[in-house]
Amino acid sequence: MPQRTRADVFDTLSDRLAATFKNLRGKGRLSEADIDATAREIRIALLEADVALPVVRAFIKQVKERALGSEVSGALNPAQQIIKIVNEELVAILGGETRRVRFAKNGPTVIMLAGLQGAGKTTLAGKLGLWLKKQKHTPLLVACDLQRPNAVTQLQVVAERAGVAFYGPQPGNGVGDPVQVAKDSIEYAKQKQYDVVIVDTAGRLGIDAELMQQAADIRAAVNPDEVLFVVDAMIGQDAVTTAQAFLDGVDFTGVVLSKLDGDARGGAALSVAHVTGRQIMFASNGEKVDDFDAFHPDRMASRILGMGDVLSLIEKAEQTFSQEEAEKIAAKLRGGPKQFTLDDFLSQLEQVQKMGSISKLLGMLPGMGQIRDQINNIDDKDVNRVGAIIKSMTPAERAEPELINGSRRARIAKGSGVQVGEVKNLVERFFDARKMMSAMASGKGVPGMPGIPGMGGGGKKSAKKAPQAKGKRKSGNPLKRAQEEAAAAERRALGPGAGQGPADGGAFGLGAGKGPADFELPKEFKDLL
Repeated sequence: MPQRTRADVFDTLSDRLAATFKNLRGKGRLSEADIDATAREIRIALLEADVALPVVRAFIKQVKERALGSEVSGALNPAQQIIKIVNEELVAILGGETRRVRFAKNGPTVIMLAGLQGAGKTTLAGKLGLWLKKQKHTPLLVACDLQRPNAVTQLQVVAERAGVAFYGPQPGNGVGDPVQVAKDSIEYAKQKQYDVVIVDTAGRLGIDAELMQQAADIRAAVNPDEVLFVVDAMIGQDAVTTAQAFLDGVDFTGVVLSKLDGDARGGAALSVAHVTGRQIMFASNGEKVDDFDAFHPDRMASRILGMGDVLSLIEKAEQTFSQEEAEKIAAKLRGGPKQFTLDDFLSQLEQVQKMGSISKLLGMLPGMGQIRDQINNIDDKDVNRVGAIIKSMTPAERAEPELINGSRRARIAKGSGVQVGEVKNLVERFFDARKMMSAMASGKGVPGMPGIPGMGGGGKKSAKKAPQAKGKRKSGNPLKRAQEEAAAAERRALGPGAGQGPADGGAFGLGAGKGPADFELPKEFKDLL
């Protein structure tokens, strides 16, 4: 039985908001009563999600003022305009623009972590170290939590797992001076030429004077460039109280959300930035050392409203897939379906696995909230099972799956520990996927689907050549004419030689020299969403 993936902390809020907006769709005009009812439902959804009351009041006030104004009354689609307003106000609550790390002009940059015990500071230090390492920095993790049993050893293990340097001269377990360790770590970093120092401090089960004084002393000793308050996204309303206490005692500069993959309501995380005036900078959403990334308020708001997070998905793909490999696969697919083998298919699956949990990746796609239960029940072990089946085949069978008959299926099933039917299903799914991918790569679109401008036709009709236009005549079919005009405009914009397939331009069809920030869904997709 597949192991159920834990829900995201904002799933409940997403479901409530989706149900609220569903009632608005189809209404040509919104009365004041409609707006009041919608605001009431949004207020209940936020309160149920544990969002702090002052934040809820400020949020609802802003939404109602804008909803009763001209931007909704004069809109062609008032329901969509309300969703747009809620999205923009959510972004504002979450901090507005993405907040970047402030690096020291003359290194090393010092980042101090603060928070309650159990918030995940030590594990997060390793995640932050790995993230910085990927950004071409050389971080050093410093063990200044000398009270909690085995905290120093834990940080050392986390540093090894992240592949970053560790500094822990004191044994901990109640022995040592954390302030002195913090001071000495700066000189050690300069000698060894580490450009970022991450100081892991002690936590307590609750807020007390000793904790605050020790954190304040460490801050005064190392004068950090950033003080990050690590808050457990699942602790509810205490998150706001704790954040305010740490702001008064340590004066942190940014917030890190941990355990975003938890099953609590998590709305308190929405409150921290608004209440403290300090932006959320990072988020941790899993147990693996690479389940960590910069926090983007606009993307999180989009996910809460069920619109997905396509940009983050593209960034993950760009970090995993090489341009050279993508062009190689695209060239194979354009050469005909049989050029793409089961070895290529296995290679692509393994690359996708490196991006993270399949259910999390699917959750970043727009509209996936409607089938969240099915997505959460996806077992990543199924991908391993597919790999085992393919690896049980001979090189000839992987190159030509058509060779796989009944007796070969039985042998492959026995070798991979699965049922014969699973082998048959895999091969049949592979043939279907290969046909679809080959059609898309050659510009014919997805078989069985209507054509989309810029992607070619989909069915047999769209595969036929259009009659040659004479003079200034255009197609009488509005869809076909729109396709021709869009294709011509795209060719003019891209210049000579454009439109030769996925290998042209940058990764993911964005064009040469373009990145995730340039990504924009086709209008047809936007209309569907």
